[in-house]
Amino acid sequence: MKTILVLPGDGIGPEITEATLAVMQAAAKDLIQIRTMAIGEASLVSKGSTFPDKVLEAVPAADGVLLGPVSHYTYPAGQPNPSATLRTRFNLFANIRPCRSRPDLSILRKPMDLIIVRENTEGFYADRSMHMGPGEFMPDPDSAFSIRKITAAATRNVAQAACELASARSGRLTVVHKANVLKLTDGLFLREVRAIAAQHPGVTLDEVIVDAAAALLIRDPARFDVIVTTNMFGDILSDEASELSGSLGLGGSINAGEDICVGQAQHGSAPDIAGQGIANPTSLILSAAMLLDWMGRRANDAALTGAARRIEAAVDRTLDDPRTRTRDIGGMLGTAAFADAVVQAL
Repeated sequence: MKTILVLPGDGIGPEITEATLAVMQAAAKDLIQIRTMAIGEASLVSKGSTFPDKVLEAVPAADGVLLGPVSHYTYPAGQPNPSATLRTRFNLFANIRPCRSRPDLSILRKPMDLIIVRENTEGFYADRSMHMGPGEFMPDPDSAFSIRKITAAATRNVAQAACELASARSGRLTVVHKANVLKLTDGLFLREVRAIAAQHPGVTLDEVIVDAAAALLIRDPARFDVIVTTNMFGDILSDEASELSGSLGLGGSINAGEDICVGQAQHGSAPDIAGQGIANPTSLILSAAMLLDWMGRRANDAALTGAARRIEAAVDRTLDDPRTRTRDIGGMLGTAAFADAVVQAL
């Protein structure tokens, strides 16, 4: 039996986590055991930290981690962002986000079915681009600077993950960049992606500038199958792709490293609707399915991968019926009722 460490988070996090656990336990009740620990605002009150050391210690002891949304932008200065801490502390170098058009929900004229693989540990993100101190600074009150960090090692890691995904699909891989302007940093990123792709004979590499990629996701999404890109570009493009395919609330996501994987919804903590029972739990449910799939492939456990497929199929059936959709996408169901509908569809 595999252990999953569950960190419910802030805002709508506890609500959608409860819904997700109901689905996971229905699909894999004899395969997993759950350990829940507090992070974020709840642990700040009880432990004085948004990410206590005991939680960090529990991460590598678990077989997988499920992370709810966090309101890190409201934390007091000096308190850690659990999401960024997990990614950097455990080198979760690949943020993997599938985006597939949903019938009656996508606004696209042509279908989308792609995966965006986003570098997860550096880039323009100020909370993960320096060994000590923030990656932003102000030498005077009217000047602000941000440091972008791109390394060969991190790029090789995410490129390898993307090539493996592309090899298992169509063999088509697109690297998205802005090397025409960011000549050194994106130049380094391109160099390493090209080198890794060359080691995979079944992978054909295409190169697209980021602004063109943003337009092509709308005009010709079939142009893409697997996309690999840097941290901020990947964050923006995957949110765009999820919204185009149906809703940001429908996109699953995992943060994967060599030995640790964290399932995490694509969206934020939505404190404005917290406690009302109306949050859409689909993103976290699909992220949990991706986590089970990662665990199953790692352990060569067909039961876990089978549970993941059943959850994904049940979510598809539930979303296909307008009567069993949540309110944000035109249905009538709340958080718990949607989870119940997915369980019934299993």
